[in-house]
Amino acid sequence: QVQLVESGGGLVQAGGSLRLSCAASGSIFSINAMGWYRQAPGKERELVAAITRSGSTNYADSVKGRFTISRDNAKNTVYLQMNSLKPEDTAVYYCNAKGVVVTTTYVLDDFNSWGQGTQVTVSS
Repeated sequence: QVQLVESGGGLVQAGGSLRLSCAASGSIFSINAMGWYRQAPGKERELVAAITRSGSTNYADSVKGRFTISRDNAKNTVYLQMNSLKPEDTAVYYCNAKGVVVTTTYVLDDFNSWGQGTQVTVSS
């Protein structure tokens, strides 16, 4: 019912920057929290950064001071600005959104949706 489409991944040298975007669409009533997770080969998926509708943010210790999460509520879009990238930031980055949808029977229901993932590769 809610689709998340990510963009902005790619290959960058250490010290470089990338900006990820994730747009949500569907029968959305409201989006509460949006966030970015990542999963490196052989590792578990981990939270990178999250933001509430009111703009409160939370970051993994490993990215504090380098990454910035932001969102445009009018566009149902979340962004992740990644600066000073390191090889250890290499992973597939996934967008996540949690909120409320309007079902086909006009009932409000919770949702928790994931994007398809976008590869970020940082070369040394």
